[in-house]
Amino acid sequence: MDALPSLISDLAIILMAAGAITILFKKINQPVVLGYILAGIIAGPSLNFLHVTDTENINSWADIGVIFLLFSIGLDFSFKKLMKMGGTVFITAFTVILGMMSLGYFTGKLIGWDHITSLFLGGMVSMSSTTIIIKTYEDLGVRKQQFAGLVIGMLIVEDLFAVILMVLLSTLAISSDFSGEDLIYNILRLFMFILIWFASGIYILPTMLKKVRKWLNEETLLIVSVALCLTMVLIATYTGFSSALGAFVMGSLLSETIESERMEKVTKPLKDLFGAIFFVSVGMMINPSTLSSNFLPIILITLAVMSGQIIFGTMGMLFSGQPLKTGIQAGFSLAQVGEFAFIIAQLGVNLKVTSESLYPTIVAVSVITTFFTPFLIKASPKAYKKFIERCPPRALRYIERLSFNPQLGNSGIKGSLFKSLASIMVFYLTIIIFIIAIGLNYVVPIFDNMIANEYLAKSLEAVIIIGAMSPFMRAIIVKKNKTIKKLLTERDMNKGILVGLIILRIFVCIVLTVFVLTSIFKTGFVIMTLIAIVVIAFIMLSKTLKRQSIAMEKHFITNLNEKEAQKENARSIRRDVEENLLSRNMHLAEFEVSVESPNIGMALKEIHMREKYGVNIVSIKRGSKQINIPSGDERLFPYDRIIVVGTDKQLDDFDNTISKRKLMTEHEQEQEQDEPNDVTLELMQVSETSSLIGKTIKNSFLRDNYNCMIVGIERNGETLVNPGVNVSFASGDILSIVGEKEKIEAMANDYK
Repeated sequence: MDALPSLISDLAIILMAAGAITILFKKINQPVVLGYILAGIIAGPSLNFLHVTDTENINSWADIGVIFLLFSIGLDFSFKKLMKMGGTVFITAFTVILGMMSLGYFTGKLIGWDHITSLFLGGMVSMSSTTIIIKTYEDLGVRKQQFAGLVIGMLIVEDLFAVILMVLLSTLAISSDFSGEDLIYNILRLFMFILIWFASGIYILPTMLKKVRKWLNEETLLIVSVALCLTMVLIATYTGFSSALGAFVMGSLLSETIESERMEKVTKPLKDLFGAIFFVSVGMMINPSTLSSNFLPIILITLAVMSGQIIFGTMGMLFSGQPLKTGIQAGFSLAQVGEFAFIIAQLGVNLKVTSESLYPTIVAVSVITTFFTPFLIKASPKAYKKFIERCPPRALRYIERLSFNPQLGNSGIKGSLFKSLASIMVFYLTIIIFIIAIGLNYVVPIFDNMIANEYLAKSLEAVIIIGAMSPFMRAIIVKKNKTIKKLLTERDMNKGILVGLIILRIFVCIVLTVFVLTSIFKTGFVIMTLIAIVVIAFIMLSKTLKRQSIAMEKHFITNLNEKEAQKENARSIRRDVEENLLSRNMHLAEFEVSVESPNIGMALKEIHMREKYGVNIVSIKRGSKQINIPSGDERLFPYDRIIVVGTDKQLDDFDNTISKRKLMTEHEQEQEQDEPNDVTLELMQVSETSSLIGKTIKNSFLRDNYNCMIVGIERNGETLVNPGVNVSFASGDILSIVGEKEKIEAMANDYK
């Protein structure tokens, strides 16, 4: 019989070792990633226990594993979701990343490593493990708590930074220069790559998938998903970026489509298989005998990771205005090295720019910190109590001043206008620059070779390139003009600035057009400028172009919002309400009434939820019917989905009684339609002249008159959660009100 190819025999050895050891790790309740690494050590050349003959083949499979890992992370990522996240996750993420990169760099220099190795170490320790943290949260039952939602949002920001960091470290490793034109050029090129593919992907992919949806069974969807992933990998590598970046970008684009959850499901086996091979290959590069010689670096880096993540994570949460307890719980959650550290370490090995001892050292640090993660998360409440007991009162008062202070109102229409115009300019200018680059580098040579008449060729080139630019130039010129015209009527507005904005946008488009014309015709700057002015005037006045531009923008926005709109139609709790509540010391949580619940058939007033658990039911969803702010006579029935407001502890206590059954999946919720008006949470400040002053919650009849519920009062920097009915209102109180938005607004107008 013919001998088996080494690839098959090696793969059999690796998977046998991985399967056996990960079963053991499952049994002892340890992360399977650690099992994969241990399997790699056993199957690696250092122990000579199992004979793997061709490590090059395994490295190729591991590269595929990285691609599918990044593709999977991208499917769970969303650029749109990222832009909508509150400031807390961005401030915390940047605090942790900057702090840990600095700490990692100086730790590397302290150990004696060179500049590049220390820089790579800083990148590795700056990111925590999304997989480990989410799994630990689920095991400990804290996934619904306030700090958990903030940490998970912060990890999304870290994932994006990790992808960008891989590109930057590659540039730095090759140039050995932390600054300079090459670095700036690569950063701008990376930004353009992401933005261009985001714009074109959102415009094309959702429409394409919608048209072929009826033929997308699981088999076909798997093939299409992998094909799209590898296509973007090819594009990324062709344009000088890493395959990992291409996989991540395609995953993030597909995450905005309604097929993303199905894609994530069908590609999960591939991710698990090739991801396992990647982590096994990580272990294969470790020689256990070298760990003893690196004992001191392992201990130093472990201490730096655990202490640094706790300190910077807590500080980041405090800087963003979160309470001290939330900050400490978040900091203790982050104290481990994430999976991206292995990918960055592999990058350093492939580029041959890092110390040989870095790879096994960071793997050992990851194993140690991952092992301690559940214990640290479990110990965080105790750590908070001890800190409160031992912290000097003056320092404690200073920390508490950083706590969240709601911003009532907004920055006004002027601030919003300038922010919108800046976003419009950046977005559309990037697309236009991309069109110009493609046109001058590809379209012009093709037409020059195809058409003998030089004047005709250059005229066609100019028409094609400027025609492709025109819808986007029109958007730059005319968007927000209605807002500007409205502001021009205000007396206190600096009209010169507004007129200048209009002129500036027109001028930018004229310059771009002149650049294209002079690049093609190579002469006649004055004539080309006059032609450009005529072209821009035509773009501004053309009704056909206006319809085309509006249609393109509408198509893009529809595709961008399609998935979110479908989900919002099926949600009982609006997303903005959840995000608002995450920034406060209370939650809206959704539960399903179990068939075993002792409260079935009882009226709400008979259950005494406020007295027993300190919570309030603000909405009940029963089939297609939704009851907002239910009265005390409303009864509970099996499978009612109830929305409850309370603190972490109150909701946990309530959950133990009312809900033994898991909620419907998002896919099941998406099948439901015709949602009634949702409840929302709004803030209202009691003014000095308000007729509410001096009245109690009970005798103000807010619930009877407006079907609203007061769930919190902030007074003198302190928050009273779920206040009693006899609490009186005072001037300056900030009320947290739950109810239907229109009724809350009516109440606010009546009690100005």
